[in-house]
Amino acid sequence: MRRLAITGTGTEVGKTIVTAAIAALALEAGNRVAVVKAAQTGIGPGDESDIDTIARLSGVADLHELVRYPEPLAPATAARRAEIRTTSVPEMARRIRALPERDLVLVEGSGGLLVRLDSDGATIADLADAIDADLLVVAPAGLGTLNATALTCLEIRRRSLSCAGVVIGSWPATPDLAARCNLDDLPDYAGTPLLGVLGEALGGLDSLAFLSAARFGLGPPLGGNWLLRDKVRDSI
Repeated sequence: MRRLAITGTGTEVGKTIVTAAIAALALEAGNRVAVVKAAQTGIGPGDESDIDTIARLSGVADLHELVRYPEPLAPATAARRAEIRTTSVPEMARRIRALPERDLVLVEGSGGLLVRLDSDGATIADLADAIDADLLVVAPAGLGTLNATALTCLEIRRRSLSCAGVVIGSWPATPDLAARCNLDDLPDYAGTPLLGVLGEALGGLDSLAFLSAARFGLGPPLGGNWLLRDKVRDSI
């Protein structure tokens, strides 16, 4: 079983779309896939949650949302304001490890790498460590991306965790000069490969069009047989 934790340089960078794209490609390649949303915040009645979006776009049916809080804040902050104690990261890890055997388990975090998931201050980095997951970093395109991605990957390296690479998760329809330069500069700043680019409008596609876009934007090395190989821990 391979576990892949999807984090980002911040919020609204396209983590859910990247998670759905990898799930769709893995499912198409014949993998047994499960998707876990560690913590969902800020979803009101009738709103589509991240796990709903992943189901709609990828076709994966084995879906799990571990905790949900009403306000659109970091999970630990939302829990504090709701005057409840969060589900701890060790408990999240236990629940993920207890899932039935799958070829790939995708775990989407909330916000960036060091956003607190629980009341004890544990993060998606701590959760990835607890479940022996590789981390995939999702970044936006444009100014500020290089520094934010470099800092995120530096922290992954400091913790001796494994990084599968970086994906740009919200590529604009009309990329500016900074976005175009990201394609060349990100791998050097991050110290890990740029594995793909997904457009910012993909969430509005139907599942067939989304799968086609995922193949085009990720393809090898995130598509096809990459997900069927033995787990490779590529240290950054």
